Amino acid sequence: QMQLVESGGGLVQPGGSLRLSCVASGSNFVLYRMGWYRQAPGKQRELVALFQTGGNTNYADSVKGRFTISRDNAKNTVYLQMNSLTPGDTAVYYCYAKHILTRNENWGQGTQVTVSS
Repeated sequence: QMQLVESGGGLVQPGGSLRLSCVASGSNFVLYRMGWYRQAPGKQRELVALFQTGGNTNYADSVKGRFTISRDNAKNTVYLQMNSLTPGDTAVYYCYAKHILTRNENWGQGTQVTVSS
């Protein structure tokens, strides 16, 4: 079982940037597909960015060109660089891990991102 701890959320003005981090522990990081989801108040949790098998990435249309997912296997960490933030990006952001063989899924506790002037 993998434990995921997010950080880096906060309050930012429209047009600003944030970088979220997710540190993983408890299992072999390289055997997991990593990603980020978010959930805004009153809405369902949605995919933001996800590493696909083979290293390709998948982004929600609403964040393409603004958000970038990356991972550092040496640090067991996945990042989400978020630029040109808008109030529509306000949500709790969750780190996600899926084992590539067992398909077991793990979630972090979430970090709040609020975009407001």
